[in-house]
Amino acid sequence: MRTAGWRSVLTYGCVAFLCQPLVACGSAENPSASTNDTAAAPTAAAIPADAPLVIAFGDSLYAGYQLGPKEGLAPQLQAALAADGVVARVQNAGVSGDTTAAGRQRLTYVLDNAKVKPALVVLGLGGNDMLRGIGPDQTRANLDAMLAELRKREIPVLLTGMMAAPNLGGDYAGKFNPIYPELASKYEASFYPFILDNVVTDKSLMLGDNIHPNAKGVKLVAAGLAPLVEDALPKAN
Repeated sequence: MRTAGWRSVLTYGCVAFLCQPLVACGSAENPSASTNDTAAAPTAAAIPADAPLVIAFGDSLYAGYQLGPKEGLAPQLQAALAADGVVARVQNAGVSGDTTAAGRQRLTYVLDNAKVKPALVVLGLGGNDMLRGIGPDQTRANLDAMLAELRKREIPVLLTGMMAAPNLGGDYAGKFNPIYPELASKYEASFYPFILDNVVTDKSLMLGDNIHPNAKGVKLVAAGLAPLVEDALPKAN
């Protein structure tokens, strides 16, 4: 990870730890009210019925916590792809408050009820595990099971990583931080090391809780993910 990325990790980790009693990557609810921070997302063109399906499966960082319907990761990623001339439908399967255990429980339901087989799943969970102090072994096991399920279904994956708050100590970080790169390597998944890289260190890109990105921050995240998504989609697109 770039030096700036490590600064992002340290800043996010410290803030997340301090905010742990207040929030765990969003509550169990997902407020729909938008902030005043708009990302100026372009009006989406009609998506063909046969366009590849990308499922964004994660927690509140995916769900669009406190953002408007066009400001979350899924619509902004779809817009970023369209801006590059790539037509795809990005489905929001983010749930605020989800741990890896909760995600593991609902993954098969989401996949079984998709209208078509996904061309790609963007997977990002574990932040709530870290904030709640859940054992890294459990986080690893749950992510491993989800990646195994996706491999069984022959669905490519883009895994987005999370880092442990430095305040949790070296032992915890030493077990938690390697989970994402090691599983990405094990399952030959595309990998984005830190979901809030280059975002969390800029207050103008974050909500007031300093944990969740605002619409402008999500736009930057989507811009970082878009090239990896494009590489994973069918080349005919």
